[in-house]
Amino acid sequence: MSAQDSCLSLVKYLLFVFNLFFFALGSLIFCFGIWILIDKNSFVSFVGLSFLPLQIWSKVLAVSGLITMGVALLGCVGALKKFRCLLGLYFGILLLLFATQITLGILISTQRVLLERKVNEIATKTVQNYHSDPKNTEAEESLDYVQFQLHCCGWNSPQDWFQISSLNRNQSVEPLVPCSCYNVSRANDSTAVDRLLAQPSGLGQLAQTRYSTDVCTISADHIYQEGCARSLQKWLHNHLISIVGICLGIGLLELSFMTLSIFLCRNLDQVYDPLSPYH
Repeated sequence: MSAQDSCLSLVKYLLFVFNLFFFALGSLIFCFGIWILIDKNSFVSFVGLSFLPLQIWSKVLAVSGLITMGVALLGCVGALKKFRCLLGLYFGILLLLFATQITLGILISTQRVLLERKVNEIATKTVQNYHSDPKNTEAEESLDYVQFQLHCCGWNSPQDWFQISSLNRNQSVEPLVPCSCYNVSRANDSTAVDRLLAQPSGLGQLAQTRYSTDVCTISADHIYQEGCARSLQKWLHNHLISIVGICLGIGLLELSFMTLSIFLCRNLDQVYDPLSPYH
């Protein structure tokens, strides 16, 4: 076997093995997403997510798994069976995904101010219309999820909730805020916990789902003091290296697979000619 034959055989089996791994990974992601959809109750009690974010993430996982499986299958079959058309399609899909990621990155970088303004408007509108529009429950659950996960309250500050007339029309001493604002780590006062537990829509349900779109009467000392806009900025800043690293890793993998596939595709005729016995 010549050096060129050995090189192309190595490329073929490398492409096959790597894509076989990603096919198995895609299968696991797809099955995980389907499992969440089928067995919501046990997953909600285990992880503590409300149904809406859970449904969104389960569908995202299922679709991502299917896409990964489909692309990896093209690479596996194309490399192993030496089908130029499949290798070309595999290269085209990877190129499309890579171009989409680059485009999204450029748009996020150049339109960052506009994006921040839009997110600001949506979050502010969600706070102002909290529990006033039954059609807005998806945005409310998303905001509650952010408050619970990032340990924040309100978009700019907890004062956002105090100014909502639909929640605090009675101007009570202790404000009425979403239960997701409750700072458990500050609850050294047992009476504050007892008051929350006594509420029908208070911490009792919050303990079951970890956070909820219910509202609670909570002392100002027992709510998160930082707004979610600031908390989100800090989270992005703290995880920026990880996010950039993951994006670069995915991009480099795609470039590597594209290079291997186009190299194999261009050299198939020189070494792997299925019709050569009939020439």
